[in-house]
Amino acid sequence: MRTKLIKSLSLTLTALFAFTAKSISASTADPLLFPRDQFTIETKVVRTANGEKKVKYRSYKHIPYVAKPVDKDYQSLNISVPVKIDDKDLDATHAPILFEIGVGGYMSVNNAQNSSRPNGGMGTPPAGMPAMGMPPMGNRPPQGMNFGNSRADIALAAGYVVVSPGCRGRDNKAADGSYYGKAPAAIVDLKAAVRYIRHNKGILPGNTDQIVSVGCSAGGAISALLGASGNSPLYDSYLKEIGAADDRDDIFGCACFSPITDLEHADGAYEWMYGDSPTRSGLVNQDQSNQLKAIYADYQKSLNLQGKYGYGILTVNNYQNYLLLYYLIPSANKYLSGLNVDRRNEYLAKNKWITWENNNASFSFTDYVTHVGRMKGLPAFDDFNMQAAEPIEFGDKTTNARHFTDFSLQQSTGDKTTTVASDVKKLVNLMNAFYFIGLKNNGCTNNWWLRNGASDNHTSQTVMINLATSLENQNKKVNTWLFWDGGHCADDDPDGFVDWIGEITGYAKK
Repeated sequence: MRTKLIKSLSLTLTALFAFTAKSISASTADPLLFPRDQFTIETKVVRTANGEKKVKYRSYKHIPYVAKPVDKDYQSLNISVPVKIDDKDLDATHAPILFEIGVGGYMSVNNAQNSSRPNGGMGTPPAGMPAMGMPPMGNRPPQGMNFGNSRADIALAAGYVVVSPGCRGRDNKAADGSYYGKAPAAIVDLKAAVRYIRHNKGILPGNTDQIVSVGCSAGGAISALLGASGNSPLYDSYLKEIGAADDRDDIFGCACFSPITDLEHADGAYEWMYGDSPTRSGLVNQDQSNQLKAIYADYQKSLNLQGKYGYGILTVNNYQNYLLLYYLIPSANKYLSGLNVDRRNEYLAKNKWITWENNNASFSFTDYVTHVGRMKGLPAFDDFNMQAAEPIEFGDKTTNARHFTDFSLQQSTGDKTTTVASDVKKLVNLMNAFYFIGLKNNGCTNNWWLRNGASDNHTSQTVMINLATSLENQNKKVNTWLFWDGGHCADDDPDGFVDWIGEITGYAKK
């Protein structure tokens, strides 16, 4: 009996040692294994549409998501996993994953710095975007307690897992003077982060098949690109170079606020909308503006986009009416209907270009554009002096900025026959969601949330609406809205966005 007991104990210990050795070997062999036991417990109070919620969550910080990082401070991520909401236990094993893109102006997102921030990887908001998640100066939270009301915080309070990745950007510069974050580094890094999440299915909390990205401005453009370019082999060599996981990088849903995308056509779109509106220095060069308008007219026609409800093909000749009919008037109506009589009369008295009759607003597109006003010069994006974010984004290891449109290159060089180099054209494609939508990429997500402020003058309103329409024409599920009088990256309904994630994933019913 004693011999059998000793033999049984010996076999058990052998199996245990073998399992332990196997586990150690697996973790050593896999540099992309999620360290699920390396977290701190944090608590914050989140202001939601349904009142304040106290959230206790596991906080994982500064986790590298590639095996061969160029710079770990950027190629790493934070993860927040809720475990209690209002002191009630929560199991987030199968919760949706919000993938929070903190990019602004195509700049880098330093995950090492953001790891010390209460709200993760949002970093410094882009110009015109309000800082979110910070309490008033006179109402600091108790020690050990953070307050938040950003989209990510509200998602956390809804029980979702929040991933905040860092990524390289146009400003990254090594000690030897070389640049290491130019296009397509940002999208490559974010795809690698998605692959990291998928690689750790069953280990990393959350439903790795229900990843929803969100970003605003350039971050909105990259979110759209992530949503449209899922699993495209065009990025494989870049991903292999940094040691990304060999897994899928398609996502379940995509949210874009004020996306600065379709860059190679954005200058023409801007002139179509604002070419007749003066800057503070007066009208831009009208000859150049008209040239860009003509280029854009051809491009818009080539898209062959079918408007809603049998409206017809969208062209520069009917787009003003289309925007008024389906986006601007409905936005104004919702805003004005939500005001009490006194406030509405006061608003209309200050905005006499709007007529309000029978609970319906009416105004001309010209008056609307005058109300918004022009912000940027000409060209708005690929500027001749290459000081804007976009030509800097398309630099290379040794060159800080390069023109990415034939128009600006020809104007700058005085050579009307020169064209953008093939390597730049390739990069432009790799940074444009429209390119992959045009290819009908199989990995393009089905679920889209598109938002912009009606008074955003950072790009033409046609950019986001073209994005929405191109997706609608491919039978994608697109939820689009303009926030009346909202500026760049406006979000009047962060709770609505979080609710939308719950609806498309089915998590709200669970």
